[in-house]
Amino acid sequence: MKIVVTCGPSYEPVDEVRRITNFSTGELGTLLSAEFANAGFEAVCLRGVAATHSSSPANVDVRPFTTNDNLARQLCSLGEPGDVTAVFHAAALCDYRVGRIDDAGGKAVNGAKIASRNGALTIRLEPATKLISQMRSWFPRSLIVGWKYELDGKSSEAVGKARRQVIENGTDACIVNGRAYGDGFGFVQSSGCLGHLADKQRLCAFLVAWSQLPAVRRERLREAIILPGDRRAAA
Repeated sequence: MKIVVTCGPSYEPVDEVRRITNFSTGELGTLLSAEFANAGFEAVCLRGVAATHSSSPANVDVRPFTTNDNLARQLCSLGEPGDVTAVFHAAALCDYRVGRIDDAGGKAVNGAKIASRNGALTIRLEPATKLISQMRSWFPRSLIVGWKYELDGKSSEAVGKARRQVIENGTDACIVNGRAYGDGFGFVQSSGCLGHLADKQRLCAFLVAWSQLPAVRRERLREAIILPGDRRAAA
């Protein structure tokens, strides 16, 4: 059984020597890939070239990606849709790409390396390719789990955003974390937050176990991960 994990940051070029990107180490996706490999899965880890976590776990096929579009092409080249059991999309992809660069007079600036003598520049950003919205068409029979990293707002709001991701994109679950959610990770499906995992190790172990269950039993596994008295699990 093949599983695919995306992790680490993408980037979008400003010119041939500069780029915009996200903060992401790629550690969690690398750990998750290793956990699946240890469980006997064929694990493919698509990791951003700028990821600072660079270990190569045994029996994991680690492949680098650059931009959102580059990652999309690699996902589409992984074989027949039925070959992939599950996709865990943890990559920190760019929400925007550079659309146009103007100098102070409003004139377009181009070039392999934009010279600093151009002075102040205005960079117009446009939405980058949103991969999560295309995952179901690429992997119609696979389990698909997305990620939500939220910094602002309340825990309930972070869970709500994760739930909307699942509903709007037809995925099976979403993992939410970040300052808004609080410590640890929330496991969210369309019905809401079904469980809380205290750390990366527990999250990885849970996802491996969850992905191997028959569909009718996946929902029941939530009882094993909800912590007594953890209000976030019932949000």
